Amino acid sequence: MRLSQYFLPVLKETPAEAQIASHRLMLRAGMVRQTSAGIYAWLPLGLAVLRNIEAIVREEQNRAGAQELLMPTLQSADLWRKSGRYDSYGKEMLRITDRHEREMLYGPTNEEMITDIFAGSVRSYRDLPRNLYHIQWKFRDEIRPRFGVMRGREFLMKDAYSFDLDVEGARRSYNRMFVSYLRTYARLGLRAIPMAADTGPIGGDMSHEFLILAETGESGVFLHRDLIDMAVPGDDLNFETDDLAAIQQQWTGLYAATDEKHDEARFNAEVPEEKRVAARGIEVGHIFFFGTKYSEAMACQVTGPDGALVPVQMGSYGIGVSRLVGAIIEASHDENGIIWPESVAPFRVGLINLKTGDAETDAACADIYQKLMNAGVTVLYDDTDERAGAKFSTMDLIGLPWQLIVGPRGLKNGVVELKNRASGERAEISAEAALARIIG
Repeated sequence: MRLSQYFLPVLKETPAEAQIASHRLMLRAGMVRQTSAGIYAWLPLGLAVLRNIEAIVREEQNRAGAQELLMPTLQSADLWRKSGRYDSYGKEMLRITDRHEREMLYGPTNEEMITDIFAGSVRSYRDLPRNLYHIQWKFRDEIRPRFGVMRGREFLMKDAYSFDLDVEGARRSYNRMFVSYLRTYARLGLRAIPMAADTGPIGGDMSHEFLILAETGESGVFLHRDLIDMAVPGDDLNFETDDLAAIQQQWTGLYAATDEKHDEARFNAEVPEEKRVAARGIEVGHIFFFGTKYSEAMACQVTGPDGALVPVQMGSYGIGVSRLVGAIIEASHDENGIIWPESVAPFRVGLINLKTGDAETDAACADIYQKLMNAGVTVLYDDTDERAGAKFSTMDLIGLPWQLIVGPRGLKNGVVELKNRASGERAEISAEAALARIIG
C-alpha cells in the first residue's frame, strides 16, 4: 500500500481525553476514532491489527477442536427470562423494543442463546462433547467507559461454550481451552499468566483469568517468576494425544494471583524471596466452568448411556479481541510510539523513500516494493513528499516491525538502511541483503 493513497490520519498532539498509553497511541496513530462515549470506529490501520488478532484466535480455537458459528448481536428478552438473568443483569444491558413491542437486547454475552441453540439440536450423549464459538461484537453500557478500547461499551469478543456429559468430560474440555489460550497469547507476542479466578457458587478450581504484565494494568498481581519464562506448548502439540491436564497443572502449580485472591502468607511461604514478583496486570481472557447453571434452567438435556435424561455440563471461554489491541500496545511501546509484534502488525515493513521525485530513488523503491509484495510481505510504502524527520516519526509512531530506508546518498554507495523497530538496531546493507533478512 502506498502511503500517499492510504487513509492514515495521524495526530501530532495527544488528545486530552486519552489517559493511558494505548488510548493515546491508537488515536495518534490513526487507528480509531471515537464516535460516542466508549464506541469507536476502526480505521484501516487499526482494523488490520484487529483482523490479524482475530485470525490467530480463530486458528487456535479451530486447532483445539472448537467449531465456529455466528450468533446475532440482538437477542430476545424471552431467552434471558428463561435463565433468570434479564431482570438481574443491571443497567449494563442495552434493552430495545422493536416495532411490534417485542423486548430485545443488544447481547453483552451469549450463554442463553448458545444453550437454546444446543438444546434444540442435540439429544444424545453420543453427540458430546462439543465446543462452539463465535467472534462477534457485544455491548455493555459501562457507567464510565474509559481507556479507549480497553474499557469501551462496544467490543469484539471471542466466546466459546463447551458441552459435556459429566464433570470429568468438562474438565477435559476446560484443559483444551486452557492450553489453547497459552498458545494464542504466545502467538500474539504476549506472555499471559493464568491466575485462579472466583468460581462463584459453583466452587472448585475451574476458573482462570489470563493476565499480561503491564505498568498500567488494572489489577495488582503476585506470581512466581518462573511463570514468566515457562515454555508454552509448541506447534508439535497434539490436542488428542498429549496430556493436557499435566500442562495445566504445570502452569497452575506455581503461585499466581490477582490482588483480589492474593494470600500474602501463602505467597511468602511458597515462593522464594528472589522469585517473588509483584506487578500490575491486564486481563485478556477468562475461562470458566459453570456446570448446569444454564442447561437446567433452559432444559438443555441429553439422553445418557443408561437412557436417563441429564442436563449437560457447560463452560465458557472468553477472549477480548478488540481489548487485546490496546493490551498489546500497553505491553509493547516506547516514547516514540507502538512496537508491534510481527504476528499482528498491520504491515510488516515500512518502506521510506527519502527523496520522492528523484528518478533513481523512485526506481529503487518501486523495485523493492514490488519484490516485497511478490514475496507476500505486507508493506506500507511512504512515497509522500514529507520531510525525512516527519517520515521517521510516523513510522516509529505506527510501530511497523521493519523500516527499510532508501535515499540518494545510500544508493550511490550501494546500500539501503534497515531498522528493526523493537531493538532499534540499524544496518546499512545492500537492498538484496535487506530483502533477504525481511523475507527470510
